[in-house]
Amino acid sequence: MNLRDLHYIIAVANYGHFGRAADACHISQPTLSGQILKLEDELGVRIFERVGKSVCVTAAGEEILVHARRAVAAAEDIMRCARASRDPMEGALRVGVIPTLGPYLMPFVLPRARKHLPATPLMLVEDFTDRLIEPVLSGKLDAVIIASDPEKPQLLSELLFEEPFFLIVPRDHPLAERESVAAEEIDPQTLLLLADGHCLRDQAIELCRNARSRDDQLADIRATSLQTLVHMTVAGYGTTLMPALALHDEHSLPPSLTAKPLTGPHTGRGVRLVSRASNPRRKAVEALAKLIKSSLPPEIPHVAA
Repeated sequence: MNLRDLHYIIAVANYGHFGRAADACHISQPTLSGQILKLEDELGVRIFERVGKSVCVTAAGEEILVHARRAVAAAEDIMRCARASRDPMEGALRVGVIPTLGPYLMPFVLPRARKHLPATPLMLVEDFTDRLIEPVLSGKLDAVIIASDPEKPQLLSELLFEEPFFLIVPRDHPLAERESVAAEEIDPQTLLLLADGHCLRDQAIELCRNARSRDDQLADIRATSLQTLVHMTVAGYGTTLMPALALHDEHSLPPSLTAKPLTGPHTGRGVRLVSRASNPRRKAVEALAKLIKSSLPPEIPHVAA
C-alpha cells in the first residue's frame, strides 16, 4: 500500500466513475483499476462494488476511505510543513468564505492583502458554511471566513468582528419613519429569507424565535442571494434583513427602500476566521486575521487585532 493507491481510491469515490477518476489522476483506466484491485487483494476486502459502469463504495470501503483521506491530508501537511518551515508566508493561502460575506467583505480585504501580503496571494472559494468545514478539516482550505462557530476541537475560531443586521422596508412601511426597530416588532410572516443552506437564514429565524413569545409562521418565500431579497422587497413581497457590510455602498439599496438598525438580542452576527489548529501556515493565517480587522470600515465593530 502507498499514498498513490490511496489517491486512486479517493478519486474513484469522489467521481463515482473509474474513467473520470483515471483522467483526474492522469493515468489510464486499466492501470487505475489494476492498482485498486491489487490494493483490495492486499486488504482482503472490496472497497468498491462495480455494477456495469456505476461504482458504489462498500461498507468496508467507507471506513477505509475515512482513514485514506486522513493519511493523504497528513502527507500533504508534511509537505506544507516543510515549505512553511522555509517561509510560512510564501505561497497562496486558500480561504473559504460564505456568499453573504464574500462580495461585501473582500473589496476591503483584497487590495490591502495584495499590498501587505505580496508573497501570500489569497485563493478564494465561496460556498455555504456546511460545505466549507470539511475542506478546512482535511487541509484543502487553510482557513474559512464564516458567521458561526463550528465548535470542533480540531479547529481554532477567531472572532474578527461583530456585524449588525438592518431591517429593510419600503419607505411607505409603518416602520420606515422609526430611528430603530426592536426585534420583536418584526413580523415573521412578511420577513423574506434566504434559501436553506445560508447561515444568515438560520440567524434570521433565531432572531424571530427569540424576539416573539408566540410561534409565528415565517414567510414561505426564499431567495438565493441578498440582492434577490432586495428586489423582492422593492416589488412588495415583504421585508428582509441585511448585514451591515452589504449596505456599505451608498447605492446598495434602491431609493424606494430604507434600512433601519435593530435593537434586541440576536440582531447581529459574529464573523470568524476558522482554521485547523495543526495548520503549518499558522503565521500566515494569523496575518490574514490582523489584516481583515484593520481593513474594516469604521462603522463595523471589530475586535482588537
